[in-house]
Amino acid sequence: MLTKKKSNTEHESDLKYKIALTMVPKVGHLLAKKLVAYCGSAEAVFKEKKSALIRIPNIGPSIAQNINAFKQFKSVEFEINFAAENGINVLYYLDETYPYRLKECYDAPVILYTKGKAELSPKRVIAVVGTRNPTQYGREITERLIQELVDCNVTIVSGMAYGVDIIGHKAALQNQLNTIGVLAHGLGTMYPAAHKSF
Repeated sequence: MLTKKKSNTEHESDLKYKIALTMVPKVGHLLAKKLVAYCGSAEAVFKEKKSALIRIPNIGPSIAQNINAFKQFKSVEFEINFAAENGINVLYYLDETYPYRLKECYDAPVILYTKGKAELSPKRVIAVVGTRNPTQYGREITERLIQELVDCNVTIVSGMAYGVDIIGHKAALQNQLNTIGVLAHGLGTMYPAAHKSF
């Protein structure tokens, strides 16, 4: 069966509501997913009547009012434009390209912002995390561990922080392994700034 491909306008409209859902006060990842499950889509959540929203478990009058009164669509448009201008991909938790391992976490983010070419659902993944102030021995062990994983064709995932995290990323690159940096902030900045070049 053939399906009609969405136009850019339709895609942007969908995306607008998906991002907006993450900005509604008191609606975290769990409630956002529950709202979508009950209403059918992010857009439907915003078009639902308050009386119907209140009947959804854990959505009381206060949260229902926050949804109905949401007016920050200019902030949403800014996010969409910023992503487009900076080559940032926006992944929704129901997208096929959303990392399948992350989908198994009950509190996985509704939206992921990604940049780069790394495969987000590789066959083998190893997280390398640790202290921000490793000893020389700790540095050497981290580098050696990653070097010995080359034949396993793994993707190294870490947090781009000082110490073991950045050692892991650097060692992956030196050994021609894919690496993914998971940031605790948006893609409009880089912390620590010293790691911006990576």
